[in-house]
Amino acid sequence: MGTDTVRTEPVDEAGRRREQRGWYFYDWACSVYSTSVLTVFLGPYLTSVASSAADPDGFVHPLGVPVRAGSFFAYTVSLSVIVAVLVMPLVGAAADRTGRKKPLLAAAAYTGAAATTAMFFLDGDRYLLGGVLLIVANAAQSVAMMLYNSYLPQIALPEERDAVSSRGWAFGYAAGSLVLVVNLVLYTSHESFGLSESAAVRVCLASAGLWWGAFTLVPLRRLRDRRSTARRAGDTTAPGFRQLAATVRDMRRHPRTLAFLLAYLVYNDGIQTVISQASVYGSEELGLGQSTLIAAVLLVQVLAVAGALGMGRLARVYGAKRTILGSLVAWTVTLAAGYFLPAGAPVWFFGLAAGIGLVLGGSQALSRSLFSHLVPPGKEAEYFSAYEMSDRGMSWLGPLLFGITYQVTGSYRDAIISLVAFFVIGFVLLARVPVRRAISDAGNQVPETI
Repeated sequence: MGTDTVRTEPVDEAGRRREQRGWYFYDWACSVYSTSVLTVFLGPYLTSVASSAADPDGFVHPLGVPVRAGSFFAYTVSLSVIVAVLVMPLVGAAADRTGRKKPLLAAAAYTGAAATTAMFFLDGDRYLLGGVLLIVANAAQSVAMMLYNSYLPQIALPEERDAVSSRGWAFGYAAGSLVLVVNLVLYTSHESFGLSESAAVRVCLASAGLWWGAFTLVPLRRLRDRRSTARRAGDTTAPGFRQLAATVRDMRRHPRTLAFLLAYLVYNDGIQTVISQASVYGSEELGLGQSTLIAAVLLVQVLAVAGALGMGRLARVYGAKRTILGSLVAWTVTLAAGYFLPAGAPVWFFGLAAGIGLVLGGSQALSRSLFSHLVPPGKEAEYFSAYEMSDRGMSWLGPLLFGITYQVTGSYRDAIISLVAFFVIGFVLLARVPVRRAISDAGNQVPETI
């Protein structure tokens, strides 16, 4: 592989703070897509569009392949992950080699924002258009987030990263909450605005794209490219899977970084499964209505802001690793409590949502900042491509376990409690990672508290 060297121009404290404030705004810009589009509106709406285009047996036929209309959204999301897995390592290696992350971030962000805005035209039976736009938007979001995350070790001193990462997550959840409230008012009162239900959903989808594009201008104005003198033997850009394999081979020289990534993959799989299956648990096992479930999503978003900031403060005292370990204990307790929730009692489900919200943002924010310490200088984007794939592309085992448990037991309570395994195993794996030695082995300064 050869070696990489990076020349980074010194930045005074005022310049660093300015970049950090700009960096926060990309979370503010793009999190609306994750909340309003992916979590709330697009899944049910795209499924209804596909159903309207289905044949009498309930199948649509994209490119001649028979697909059940009810499965079209899930398959499309899966395909977008495959596209992202192919593209992220390639873009990450190019960003590190050239040092020009900002143009690549702009290209990815505005590709995703444009595709999301174009969802306004997703009406009638245009399910194939919706699928293409979703693939483009979701893959672009993954690539952009990888580049965005890779800025963290460049704009924050080691002792600042927990707080900076936590503020970024807090900005994102705050924006998601704000826009979701506006979207829900528009959706529930669409007749008073002179809109059909379909038109209201399409306005909500497009507004997320416009928000994403507008606020991306802030980080693009404030973030700086770092000139790189990185060189590799045979310095070429390999196709996606070959580049991923090259990245993994390089990461094998840093086994403790890989050990953290494995722990993160396990417990993050549990986190992502709880997020995706909590509404199913609420509707199917507890018999709660759609309005209750949407209100719970909003509660999670609001409390995740406080959780991210609060856990960031705890990390200053106890270190990121200990705080994450504490959050995994909290996840376990929350799921155990969820097992005993009575059916038809929204107030207890809101309590579960509150528990999830308080640990969600902080566990994600501190995982990002801790990983930033374990990345060799000059390989930030390349390594964060592997991190992003762990975040987005590898979270399949949790839903599989959830589904198998329900199939075997017929109980969503047993299915939700089965996810405790991910947090227990993740806790054990993370506890065994000697993070101070891992940071030193990566060639980085070891913070006083980590």
